[in-house]
Amino acid sequence: MTDVIHSNPVGDSEPSGASPSGSGTTVDTRAGGLPDRFDNPGLPEHRPRMADIDVAAARRAERQVAICFALSAVGSIVTIVGYFLVRLAEPTAAELRTSNTLIGLGLFLTLFGIGVGAVHWAKTLMPDHEQIELRHAVESTPEVKADAADIVTVGIDESGIRRRPLILASLGGALAIAPLPAILLLKDTGPNPGNSLRTSLWEEGVRLVRDPDKTPILASDIEVGSIVHILPEGLVVGGEFSYLEEKAKAAAIVLRLEVEEVAEAARPDSYSGLVAYSKVCTHMGCSVALYEQSTQTLLCPCHQSSFDVLDNCRVTFGPADRPLPQLPIGVDADGYLVATGGLKGTPGPSFWELG
Repeated sequence: MTDVIHSNPVGDSEPSGASPSGSGTTVDTRAGGLPDRFDNPGLPEHRPRMADIDVAAARRAERQVAICFALSAVGSIVTIVGYFLVRLAEPTAAELRTSNTLIGLGLFLTLFGIGVGAVHWAKTLMPDHEQIELRHAVESTPEVKADAADIVTVGIDESGIRRRPLILASLGGALAIAPLPAILLLKDTGPNPGNSLRTSLWEEGVRLVRDPDKTPILASDIEVGSIVHILPEGLVVGGEFSYLEEKAKAAAIVLRLEVEEVAEAARPDSYSGLVAYSKVCTHMGCSVALYEQSTQTLLCPCHQSSFDVLDNCRVTFGPADRPLPQLPIGVDADGYLVATGGLKGTPGPSFWELG
């Protein structure tokens, strides 16, 4: 006969043979089949490990863990040796293969040794008793918090780290030396910029030339309200400097205001109403190439930073946090515009100043 599952809706009487303490769905046992509740089978019998009952086995496992951690330290040293042993200025294929082999093998041993050592430590020396934790309220009481702190303390004691100085010393050594290969390899992400981000090709006597045709500019050719995009003379493709990098730092603009409109702070580095500024936005390095003559404002099209030309290119709106650096200008004997010095500040994004 088949056992029948009865639903016990609210208000209905209990079905025959059902437990009166049921939760709404109970099992009909009239067929003599299933009990109301199943016995808790409990946990399987704990089987002690060799390290639990044999001191020699525990010491042997401890040495094995220490060997793994020592192997990790050796791997770190191999990585460092492989990095410095093979100089890669003009490497041959064999040198590259040797370097890659040593670095790869060293990094493998570094991570493998720590990983295997930690797993072997947990499986052979740390307690392996299964435990049942009953559900409790989400909010912990002060007593529970105190118990948690005790559990951490007990866990440290049960790990045996205080009683096994060999493991502690070898693990500490492996972890201390493991980051060194990563620190060394990070150097290969690129050269340190040093002071290169703060400097440009602008210096005293360098002529201003139009971008992109590279023609010099007569001061008399620029009318009030006009703007000219400029570069330093001598910036040519294939020259001594990296063209794109130097152009990115040296790109500038020159514009003409009425003499009385030039900001007092900008007058010493201007010429007859002509003022020049870097056009590399101090926010993220976009080209500040838009000039709104009616408001005498330079605009960055990327993130809408605005710079007041009448106030020495002070930021009036947007995320830029400092003015555009001014380029001091004058004229040479032929009337062409020349720089009378370098930019009055670091060109480009403000984070460059951290380099």
